[in-house]
Amino acid sequence: MQDIKYGRVVHRREDFRLTQGRGLYAGDVALKNVNHVVFVRSPHAHARIDAIDTVAARQATDVVAVFTAADLDADGVRDYNLPTKLQRPGGVEVTETPRPPLVRDRVRFLGEPVAMVIAKSLDAARDAAELVDVTYQAFPAAATVAEATADRAPAVWEMMPDNVAYHWSKGDAADVERALKDSHHVARLVSISTRVSANPMEPRSAVGYVDKDGRPTLHVSYQSPHNLRDALAAMFGMEKTALRVVATDVGGSFGMKSGLVREESIVFWAAKKLRLPVKWVADRSEAFLADEHARDIEIDAALGLDKRGHFTALSVSYRVNIGAYLSARSISPIGNFGGIAGVYRTPKILGQATGIFTHTTPTAPYRGAGRPDATYAIERLIDVAAQEMNIDPFDLRRRNLIPPEAMPYKTPFVFTYDCGDFIKGMERAAELAGYKDFAARRKEAKKRGKLRGIGIANPIEVAAGPFARPATDFAWIEAKADGSVRLRAGAMSVGQGLETSFSDIVAQRLGVPIETIDYVYGDTDQVQRGKGNGGSAALTLGGSAVSISIDKLLEQGKQLAANRLEAAVADIEFADGRFRIAGTDRSLSLAEVAALTGNDEGLTGAGDFKLAQPTYPNGCHICEVEIDPDTGRVEVIGYVGVEDVGRVLHPQFVEGQIHGGVAQGMGQVLQEVIAHEPGTGQLLTGSFMDYAMPRANDLPSFTCDNVEVPTALNPLGVKGVGEAGTVGALAATMNAICNALAGVGVRHLDMPATPERVWRAIHSGARST
Repeated sequence: MQDIKYGRVVHRREDFRLTQGRGLYAGDVALKNVNHVVFVRSPHAHARIDAIDTVAARQATDVVAVFTAADLDADGVRDYNLPTKLQRPGGVEVTETPRPPLVRDRVRFLGEPVAMVIAKSLDAARDAAELVDVTYQAFPAAATVAEATADRAPAVWEMMPDNVAYHWSKGDAADVERALKDSHHVARLVSISTRVSANPMEPRSAVGYVDKDGRPTLHVSYQSPHNLRDALAAMFGMEKTALRVVATDVGGSFGMKSGLVREESIVFWAAKKLRLPVKWVADRSEAFLADEHARDIEIDAALGLDKRGHFTALSVSYRVNIGAYLSARSISPIGNFGGIAGVYRTPKILGQATGIFTHTTPTAPYRGAGRPDATYAIERLIDVAAQEMNIDPFDLRRRNLIPPEAMPYKTPFVFTYDCGDFIKGMERAAELAGYKDFAARRKEAKKRGKLRGIGIANPIEVAAGPFARPATDFAWIEAKADGSVRLRAGAMSVGQGLETSFSDIVAQRLGVPIETIDYVYGDTDQVQRGKGNGGSAALTLGGSAVSISIDKLLEQGKQLAANRLEAAVADIEFADGRFRIAGTDRSLSLAEVAALTGNDEGLTGAGDFKLAQPTYPNGCHICEVEIDPDTGRVEVIGYVGVEDVGRVLHPQFVEGQIHGGVAQGMGQVLQEVIAHEPGTGQLLTGSFMDYAMPRANDLPSFTCDNVEVPTALNPLGVKGVGEAGTVGALAATMNAICNALAGVGVRHLDMPATPERVWRAIHSGARST
């Protein structure tokens, strides 16, 4: 087998198309006589709908249709649910809360869709939407965990008047409590991972139409097209083959574009019902209301330590604001809770999570999907313990690390690490950050009247999982007689460069120019099946499937070459694009052997890869900040991220993923937050005038490096990288800020660390909330 060369510098082949305006996003799909959708949304976060009058809207110029929940019910459209099995306190099982595509009678969050207007132009649809007359009876709303759990709080669901959606626990509570009580020191901290919005560059978009064969099709901005096809088939009682989902270029997804959501599903239904093309593209204001939010977790944690600073026990309790509806997407903090164990030898761990209903947009996975919060819980707490025990934060971490010789290592909480060299990553990060010289830099900053701080985080995350059954992905490859190669990938590219990464694997293994490879993805008609995108799994699962498909193709090729060359199959080797009898100059090219098949596809190979257990990317991030005490402004001076993502195929792609992930983590720490008005649930941050996104001048130049510890769990030895930057950045950046503020008596500051909040913390000398 021709080996893959790792560490190659290649140019992203998709960038030539995307930077020249030749990409094809869902919003770019231009169909003749397409009709446009505008949703009528509730102006209240909590209300009863008494009546909906659509007569005037239906009679408006160029209006094609106006639909409400009554129309969907009459057509037999089911409520869409993403069921999960959890328990409320007392052991009462709860599986889901029904979510109609359009609200029937009870609004539970601001912006819920009440009616759907379809017109021949977008302006006509907007005008008609204004004519839909909805009679509401508005009620008080609870937008935060504190509001929803207060006495006499308004209930989101009548059958759960305490607003508790679920309670989950793992670990021996009594044992952990005893260990904490017996510890020499216990560090405690209540902190918050704030509510944020994903805000991908490309908003959610969907175009529904019926193709020439009478099959309904949905062209959509989405990260897992096969999953969406299957969900739509279940929702509308169809065979999977009776519909088609297409996702071409996607301008960011981050987990938010991975669930079955209302708007896309009823765009599909409307096109199917009307047998007309129907298009919806969310605008930014609509996205803030309708896109699922993320994070919003209150963390109550305690860490026990002995006299030497060794960890004795850890207890972490979450209160998760899940918004108005419970589904499988609500529980990502549980699925990735294992990250609280970190990279440390903590003998006893307890983790608990309580989901709380509020009158807000449901929360769902967003880059990291619970991983950043788990890492934040343990890494922020370690810094608190270091400060209270007067131990250097770097040294406290180092003395508690799991050593490489302990691998595989089963933590006392969920995860079992297959491999890793955590101390090597820490030492490399400290070297790059100039950690040993930080005291001198802090002293110099103090002379200038600035507060200097440094923060460390050792993130570890579960990738390509967690899961109750093996995770899978699929690839299909064809090598044709004309020398071209077609790769059909089940993994979905949403901006991370898979078209280049996967094509480069094929080009190296088959010895063909990368330009000859036709990369096909995102079309349920063109690719049999596939995972899509999510969980930092693309190269781990999808890349491994590609590698297996190449193996299968070469097996077929060796059989044909052996027959033509009159040799034993065992004597045939493949290298540099040719099948050759070992030790001779007798050979056939890949194209010549493909011609021997006698069919248009040529040589083919199907690759199914199953991963029995997840991988564990890990690293060490060190952030350095400077704070102006007169203004509260935080300047990030430097940031180092050293990652173990297994074997590194394309270093610049890995670094790009780290850059993007760190930027999103820093954005949450420094400025991003979804805020609601108390009592009404009205959105206070509904545009980029109020919701501050990080800009280039908010971020430093990042220093990135890799410590490669290949995993044996997949043929490529890779672990995943897509979420690593965010997982580390949340804790490292906040630790740096709190480290700087410690000098003026601030023990802890909750994110976001905006200038006003930092200034208030400095001048009150107390913990800011």
